Amino acid sequence: MCPNRCAFCVLFLALIFPTAMLSASPPGTLDPRDIRAGDAIPDDGYCDQPYVVITKDGNWLCALTTAKGREGDADSQVVSTISADRGKTWSKLVPLEPGENRENVYSLPLVTPGGRVYVFYNFNGDNFRAPARSDSLGWFVYRYSDDNGRTWSKKRYRLPMPLAPVDRNNTFGGKVQLFWGIGKPITTGGAAIFAFSRCGKYPIDKTEGWFYRSDNILTEKDPERIEWKLLPDGDVGLKNPKFGEVQAEHNLVPLSDGSLYCMYRTRNGYPCHAYSRDGGHTWTMPEYATYSPGGRKIKNPRACPKVWRPSNGKFLFWHHPHGVHKNPYSGRNPAWLSGGVERDGMIHWSQPEIVLYDTSRNHSPFDLKTGEPGPGLGMSYPDLIEQDGRYWITETQKTIARVHEIDPTLLEGLWSQGELHEVTRKGLALELDAAELQSRSFKMPRLPDLSIGGGFAIDFWIKLDRLAPDKTILDSRDKTGRGIVLKTAEKGAVRLEMNDGRHRGLWSSDPGTLDTKGWHHVAVIVDGGPNVISYVVDGQFQDGGDTRRYGWGRFTPDLGDVTGSGELRVGRSFEGDLRHLRIYDRYLRTSEAVANYHAGRSAKK
Repeated sequence: MCPNRCAFCVLFLALIFPTAMLSASPPGTLDPRDIRAGDAIPDDGYCDQPYVVITKDGNWLCALTTAKGREGDADSQVVSTISADRGKTWSKLVPLEPGENRENVYSLPLVTPGGRVYVFYNFNGDNFRAPARSDSLGWFVYRYSDDNGRTWSKKRYRLPMPLAPVDRNNTFGGKVQLFWGIGKPITTGGAAIFAFSRCGKYPIDKTEGWFYRSDNILTEKDPERIEWKLLPDGDVGLKNPKFGEVQAEHNLVPLSDGSLYCMYRTRNGYPCHAYSRDGGHTWTMPEYATYSPGGRKIKNPRACPKVWRPSNGKFLFWHHPHGVHKNPYSGRNPAWLSGGVERDGMIHWSQPEIVLYDTSRNHSPFDLKTGEPGPGLGMSYPDLIEQDGRYWITETQKTIARVHEIDPTLLEGLWSQGELHEVTRKGLALELDAAELQSRSFKMPRLPDLSIGGGFAIDFWIKLDRLAPDKTILDSRDKTGRGIVLKTAEKGAVRLEMNDGRHRGLWSSDPGTLDTKGWHHVAVIVDGGPNVISYVVDGQFQDGGDTRRYGWGRFTPDLGDVTGSGELRVGRSFEGDLRHLRIYDRYLRTSEAVANYHAGRSAKK
């Protein structure tokens, strides 16, 4: 959710991209990761949090917030719609508060084992008028449906929310409570529990996490007898004071032993996570989320970091692996997924993959000189749908929401990352071992046209005897400069430069990529769908670390054929050795680059 309907809820002026097609896609079709390939969910104009549950009749029921104008407008309302064909088409919108002129927003649906559907949402019950927007305040309420979402209970029920210090000291002195939720309820151990964020400063700052838990909602028929606990124990919600005022959009997944894992956003460039071993009563002190316990921090701007637990007991995590701009809400394009596995009661997250991107007017602009992405808005507030072994994700750009089927092999690759120790053969256009590389000149394979969504990857092992910038490693350029060149760069980095004769693209790896201590595995991935260059070094996706906001960069969508002269030359100026050079005529997934790294490590043993 954005704090200011004028500054953050309109779409940013950005580049207009041509149709992007993967070389693996049939001619005339969109890359399925391109959000335009998805199916639209109906709305009145503005739309947010399109969350889907599967009802007892097998249909999809989507609850979302919509308005004829923009986020926060007075006509904002929660509506529901049904799809009987897995998101291809949807029924007419049904308001949960028909005829109401009080804001009702940010719905969280739950299906019980008996088939009843509950939807929890904000309702401006006292018709409180705030200075700019009056949506994320008031009462926390719910209605239910016993006919799979076709009609809703006549009565509205209010959740108990006694005043806490965050409320008493809020901008309005406790006259109204400020809050909202972004995570669908989860079920564990016969209970239902969901997270929300209470705010002390209008509209959505000085935030902390709270949880509603009901131990009888899944079986109780009488809504008047549903019991609620407000957690955690005490009068302060989940937060770490050292991480500032913005700690919000808490959401949950259960672990195998019934423990709870919570993820939420900050404005510091990293999300936070915490564990509860007692059903939400107490929590570990939140810390910045890491890929593994005690490991590297995961980056994310002030954007929704969403976690899910599919039926296989593993986990998925939607995020944006980079730091923050002056506008901390920006940079939500592309969207990335990490896969999680549970080990000893803790979640270990994989290196991320691009799952969805936008090449339309909402695309993030970038610096033409450096390739660093700019502050475009993008997509957020996703939901995961799983049915019959297939997976879909919904997302919204605030003016259009869509549903997208996700390639299951992408998810399996995330969940098995580190386990596969085999070289990826698909798309392998050139492979040279250490002995063959001594020849230093080879026929350059034809690279796909990047301007229509093609991609390529360069994968190799390198050992440097001395760190020196601007030393050529690989070069396919002709006399006019058309082609690719890979060079060493400042501070132990490598840099790829591409030129099609008219347009240019470049991006460097993170400082410290290379040193003189031994062999390093480098995968340079050029993806013409989202127009992204990324690096995976020694099995780790580069996100800029502590030295850069971004570890991945963009190139112009007009960049086309960068094959160059037709000859690939190994540089003579860099001091070191190469081995196992591979060039692919498609982009590699991060998981494939990680597998190539582990294959090389296994071969060395």
